[in-house]
Amino acid sequence: MSTFDYDLFVIGGGSGGVRAARVAAQGGAKVALAEEDRYGGTCVIRGCVPKKLMVFASEFAPTMEDARAYGWDVTSDGFDWQKFHGQLADELDRLEGIYRNLLKNAGVETFDARARIVGAHEIELADGTRKSAKHILLAMGGHPVKPDTPGAELAITSNEIFHLDQLPETMLIIGGGYIACEFAGIMNGLGVKVTQYYRGAQILRGFDEEARGLISEEMIQRGVDLHLGTDVIEMKEADGKIHVKATNGEERPFDVVMMATGRVPNTGDMGLEEVGVKLGRKGEVLVDDYGQTDVPSIYAVGDVTDRVNLTPVAIREGMAFVETVFNGNPTKPDHELIPTAIFTQPEFGTVGMSEEEARDKGPIEVYATSFRPMQTLFAGREDRVMMKLIVCADTRRVLGCHIVAPGAGEMIQLAGVAVKMGATKEDFDRTVAVHPVMAEEIVTMREPVRTA
Repeated sequence: MSTFDYDLFVIGGGSGGVRAARVAAQGGAKVALAEEDRYGGTCVIRGCVPKKLMVFASEFAPTMEDARAYGWDVTSDGFDWQKFHGQLADELDRLEGIYRNLLKNAGVETFDARARIVGAHEIELADGTRKSAKHILLAMGGHPVKPDTPGAELAITSNEIFHLDQLPETMLIIGGGYIACEFAGIMNGLGVKVTQYYRGAQILRGFDEEARGLISEEMIQRGVDLHLGTDVIEMKEADGKIHVKATNGEERPFDVVMMATGRVPNTGDMGLEEVGVKLGRKGEVLVDDYGQTDVPSIYAVGDVTDRVNLTPVAIREGMAFVETVFNGNPTKPDHELIPTAIFTQPEFGTVGMSEEEARDKGPIEVYATSFRPMQTLFAGREDRVMMKLIVCADTRRVLGCHIVAPGAGEMIQLAGVAVKMGATKEDFDRTVAVHPVMAEEIVTMREPVRTA
């Protein structure tokens, strides 16, 4: 008989924690999970899912314009935020119910409470109840943080944007990462007058420079008032508006200000360091390749480790944890060549190295094309798309693929398979083009535009 209450106690009911709990329980382990907020975590409740639904909603305005150009008699009375928001809330409730049922049907005992670590094998719930477990899995995720700007408390974050009572007329978004850029596109598409401040020289730091440049240009073309090299000095409330003083010398009022200036792991007041779990500079849980902390019985997956903060990665890490700990099959999650979609407008799909990264590693060839796609060209829009391959000059392997285009997320999933398999430029060239689609350009670029 086990001397512990459970074989596994999971803290956090997001994608990684729920998957690990469910799979371990289905394999016969006695599992419990504690979640202090809503089941489904950042992705389902205040991230990818509601964001993508907002992206869909925001893209109908230009689509209706296009429909008129194609001969359709389309009229619109404008966007009804209340109607959409009600349906969004219902959908998130439905998805949370699915997550709860997945755990219940797998036999996982759940606690709707905050849990802290009080020992290598011991957890304390908010009501003071203590539980013991042979293994503990930390899957608490992360949360948005605001900088120490005077008046920062007046701003919302990506958590609150889904719960606005009404759509503002004017909005300032501070930040240049993918969350800031996605919401700039969303709110602009819903009819809000959007201004975006980013202190850096170009948005989407860390991604391919050519792709970043095109997305930036297209966002401006579509109506986002983007100011680069600009930061906020202070914010004050007056006459029902938030008055923002910026480093570019401007002082402007906005109805809503959203800060998308980074996220940090949810490790505060968890009792981790007291039991010997080491944390990094941002408060991330430090783990080895198998997700194990310095305390052998405690593991961690997902955003709380601040490695690759993506939902499918957290799920993979959760699966690898179960394989390692419960199935006796030590498994390292693979963090190499992960395809990613960023739902800016235009959409961005990317896998592998940027041109800048690859250039530093050795000789490369760059194949790239930019053009106006058929659908919007016919409708008289100026939209541009881009396809780009980074190729190793020696091995001919495709090191990176970058697509800026409508549906880029769908395209990059399939391109990601080829890049992950180690496809060469000649493998791409041998593949017959699908015509007429935008993606055919990926296999029809014959001559490099430059070498490095």
